[in-house]
Amino acid sequence: MKIEAAVTEHTSAPFTLDELDLDAPRSDEVLVRLAGTGVCHTDLVVRDQWLPVPLPAVLGHEGAGVVEDVGDGVHHVAPGDHVVLTYDHCGACRRCAEGRPALCAHFLTRNFSGVRPDGSTSLRRGTTEVRGRFFGQSSFATHAIATSGNTVRVPTDLPLPLLGPLACGIQTGAGSVLNSLRCAAGSSIAIFGTGSVACAAVLAAVLSGCTTIITVGRNPAKLRFTAELGATHTLLARNEAAEDIRDLTGGGAEYSLDTTAKPAILRQAVECLDQGGICGHLGASAPGTEVHLDMISLLFSRQVRGIVEGDSVPAQFIPALAELYRQGRFPLDKLIATYPLSDINQAVTEADQRPQPKAVVIPG
Repeated sequence: MKIEAAVTEHTSAPFTLDELDLDAPRSDEVLVRLAGTGVCHTDLVVRDQWLPVPLPAVLGHEGAGVVEDVGDGVHHVAPGDHVVLTYDHCGACRRCAEGRPALCAHFLTRNFSGVRPDGSTSLRRGTTEVRGRFFGQSSFATHAIATSGNTVRVPTDLPLPLLGPLACGIQTGAGSVLNSLRCAAGSSIAIFGTGSVACAAVLAAVLSGCTTIITVGRNPAKLRFTAELGATHTLLARNEAAEDIRDLTGGGAEYSLDTTAKPAILRQAVECLDQGGICGHLGASAPGTEVHLDMISLLFSRQVRGIVEGDSVPAQFIPALAELYRQGRFPLDKLIATYPLSDINQAVTEADQRPQPKAVVIPG
């Protein structure tokens, strides 16, 4: 079928709308008419080739839409269902069997190769292949082919375009607090960064009952926005940020999150911890990026742990977040600004200007 998609032609190129041919779904695939797709930092680092997905490609990996067709091996969704398209995983390796699909042994090939496991792509421009299957979807488009494993059904009475970011960025930020760190009621957390992942972490910290929620960033307006979401303290980023946090918490935070992927900030996120504290690292950096940490500081039971996709099981966690949104306890709509798909480049360039950290592009 013919679709319209935003194509990344070459390194750091602006997105360009083009008409492409999309395959019909195979046995284990799902055809989805997209209602909205979140724009994530990972899309941009792939566009800029920090992570080398072959180009040209259609990116986008926070899709939400309506099922139009399914392959004969798909039984958990049907045409007409509302779905969120999350990261892909094999469902059969040891980590998937343990209920840890974000650590799938085939995560990189299934999400960053731009092709199916058999090497084929679902998109073409005439006779020329265009890489699809980014995160098992390539959802900067009017339609996408998803997989049975990354299609999550959501209620039909919620605003579907706003649910797309649950697929990755919001799932990652919220899951880091709720699943990975399991922040206790009455605890303290320092969150470095003010993007959508950080803001989702603030909302989750409020849900968890954290009584000290500190955000650290460079943009005063975005810091004020985190306070509106529930941050109890905001700090402008500076070299002494870790010391500031230790002063605010009377010795150090129990938990911290680095969402920036900057080595100096990750070090601050570790140094701001109290003894026994845990730092979660969840930013996407260029391969080979290194960080230097004080080994004596780590000796006193401080921990650093990497977090992928908030350690979530999407089929359970995405509907749970959607229900919390319905109840008014997880107001994800506050994080979102919408744009037509044709204005995707504007959505990217305005990221530092608008208070809402998450852009969602809507086909139309």
